[in-house]
Amino acid sequence: MFSKKELIIFDMDGTLIDSAPSLAYALNKTLEQLKLPTYDLATIRKWIGNGADILIKRALIGDYNYENHPIDSEKFLRTKKLFLEIYGANLTKDATLYDGVEATLKKLAQNYTLALATNKPVEFVGKMLQSFNIEKYFHLSLGAGSVAKKKPDPEILFTICKQLDIAPAKAVMVGDSKNDLLAAKAANIDSIALTYGYNQGANLKEFAPTVICNHFSELEHYFNT
Repeated sequence: MFSKKELIIFDMDGTLIDSAPSLAYALNKTLEQLKLPTYDLATIRKWIGNGADILIKRALIGDYNYENHPIDSEKFLRTKKLFLEIYGANLTKDATLYDGVEATLKKLAQNYTLALATNKPVEFVGKMLQSFNIEKYFHLSLGAGSVAKKKPDPEILFTICKQLDIAPAKAVMVGDSKNDLLAAKAANIDSIALTYGYNQGANLKEFAPTVICNHFSELEHYFNT
């Protein structure tokens, strides 16, 4: 289906790496130090996928729908600063690559240009890829701070295409959440939805991905490997 494409753009958390355990560890350590309530891993998994700022806001409120509650800006900034310090020192604690990721990336990289577009702070991205020895497969990796707007805004996808000199029509976005699919749609890029990640309970079919896969290795069926 995608044999004539040239560029495959991947999300990271929930797509390549199950980073929920390390995020939960850092978040709960942060909350403990600030003498605030902590949460179980299952709850935090549902809050992941929109970047650190929103994860922290959800934790401070104790609700996915944080927008309905006022958040003290000083408390938020203090919490964010501490969280980023703790998380930066524990990026891959109990985190794992999803099954089939490394073998499939190795095959795809033989015939396609691979790139990464994540809402994770960009200063953490390279370190995480290196920890799992998969940085060698990516020509370009961008995160929060690389561009002005995060997914679902398409800016990061357009930026990747421009920097790699590949037209959006020749790209495919692979991700696990509505943010990935909405960004792809806004950029007029084909998309592959992975069902196992951090979709926050959303029915990914509603966001009209080109293809839906339940396992990372299924990508091989749609590309030349």
